[in-house]
Amino acid sequence: MVDKEQVMSELAKVVDPEIGIPITEMNLVDEIDISKNSEVTVKYHLTMPFCPPVFALAIGQDIKRRVSSLQGVTKVTAILSNHQMADEINKRINSS
Repeated sequence: MVDKEQVMSELAKVVDPEIGIPITEMNLVDEIDISKNSEVTVKYHLTMPFCPPVFALAIGQDIKRRVSSLQGVTKVTAILSNHQMADEINKRINSS
């Protein structure tokens, strides 16, 4: 079963495309939940609530892709908060 340390290790590879720094170094990861079924939910925010949507979407997709690559993970949900387009971005990221 995957643990939070493994998830954080993958999240350290997610780099804000505008700033060029990993989201973990900027303390943008708010919460990591791992269910008994190895479903992972990552809650995060961005540096500003009006960060360009293209960057917000790219970060969320990268979170989902990287955490999904961990052995044993059955599903990943990335939840963006405190952004002007959070609802739309969350729908796009988690639709697949």
